[in-house]
Amino acid sequence: MYINFWYPVCTSDELANDKPLRATILGLNFVAYRDSDGKAHLLADTCVHRGGSLSKGKIISGRIACPYHGWQFGGDGRCRLIPVLGEDGKIPARAKVDAYPTEERYGIVFAFLGDEPEDSRAPFFAIKEWGQEGWRASPLRIIELDAYFERSIENGLDPVHNEFVHDSQGNVHYKPECTTLESLPWGTKVHVTMDPPKPGTTQLENLREDDKPEHFGAYSYHHGPNGLETRINLSKDNSFVQYFWEQPVDADHTRIFFINMRNCMLDPKHDERIMDINLMVAGEDVGIVNELQPKRTPESSAKEILVIGDECVGRYRDCLKSWENKGWRIDMKSLQENRGDIVYTVPCPARRTEKNWVLDSVPIRK
Repeated sequence: MYINFWYPVCTSDELANDKPLRATILGLNFVAYRDSDGKAHLLADTCVHRGGSLSKGKIISGRIACPYHGWQFGGDGRCRLIPVLGEDGKIPARAKVDAYPTEERYGIVFAFLGDEPEDSRAPFFAIKEWGQEGWRASPLRIIELDAYFERSIENGLDPVHNEFVHDSQGNVHYKPECTTLESLPWGTKVHVTMDPPKPGTTQLENLREDDKPEHFGAYSYHHGPNGLETRINLSKDNSFVQYFWEQPVDADHTRIFFINMRNCMLDPKHDERIMDINLMVAGEDVGIVNELQPKRTPESSAKEILVIGDECVGRYRDCLKSWENKGWRIDMKSLQENRGDIVYTVPCPARRTEKNWVLDSVPIRK
């Protein structure tokens, strides 16, 4: 798992105005809450006083109050009130928890989990078609995986599995000579050109409008370690673009936030039917990915045999290695070994300019 990237925290609907919410991301607990203006914030979940869980506390005057002794923390992570000291009591400079930049878009609350400065951090993974004329979004959906997020991203990039896992979506055969890879600043894009499905072999055919496809193609692109965009061209002018933001809950569980965009069948009456088909296809992937062994990506290439068609997986793993070399990969083994004795959290941007932090930064793989 990797720090210094944007991660989905929760849906906007899950984050009420009057209650904090615990979110587990990267194997660590965080607390999300809204201030008096309705702005979403994300903080480390552990009070630096005596270890209370802030997510089990209350929101008072736009602050999160610890349920143990009532210490109140603002959206910037600083303690603003220690009740036992009184309203005018001097608050120790170390009375602060990590607070993370947030964005709320598409009905999702996102947070940047890391300390990388804004001018050099990975950009937010945005929907290019959002708000554009001629495009419509299907309702946001959540997909739960009992699997490690890297396995899911690799599945989304893999062009070979479609004819075996998704045979109900058309008799589409993978052709290595029709596949190209494109390196981008924060990921890799795999382009695939395929013959169109044979008539009557795919449910998507019934969703097309007047024109029939002269070609059928797609691309998948990973942005950072946990973002995935897949474009499916049904014809020259009709396309679906699927966006997946993956939340690595821990080493064995992943929560995927999924939005489908389309530039055809724009009537809202098609929303549920199209999403049902998308979720059926996703369910086929879930059934495979949940059963992969080992659950985590093998550390040694000798433990897998990669062949033609796996180049996109290799490129993804190269990107992960480059981010590990930057010092962004969490040492999950150390994290687990010290759980219960040490409270870890992801370092926030303020750690670049401030000292005297109580909570330990998450261990980084060397």
